Amino acid sequence: MYEILLMAPTKGGNGSMNMIMILLMFVVMYFFMILPQMRKGKAQKKFWSELKKGDHIITSGGIHGKITELKDNSVVIETEGGGKLKIEKSAISLEMTQAAEKATA
Repeated sequence: MYEILLMAPTKGGNGSMNMIMILLMFVVMYFFMILPQMRKGKAQKKFWSELKKGDHIITSGGIHGKITELKDNSVVIETEGGGKLKIEKSAISLEMTQAAEKATA
């Protein structure tokens, strides 16, 4: 058991090269995983801040409605059946007004 600890590193083993590879792995992970997630979060916050009264939206649960009231963190939507629901802004996943305007243009 102690012989393993006393063995010299094999030919070509370089500690600085291992450190560079680990650092490179973290840099790649940052650019491919963390940075895109941060961009997506910023875009989502911008989307929620640009919502306005009269926009047709779809919630993450699949409910379709039209925004009738806006508050800091919540909105009131009117559904097709005439009912009203109060939901959090974070539950809104898609805004259909702009998509409908683009389709007709």
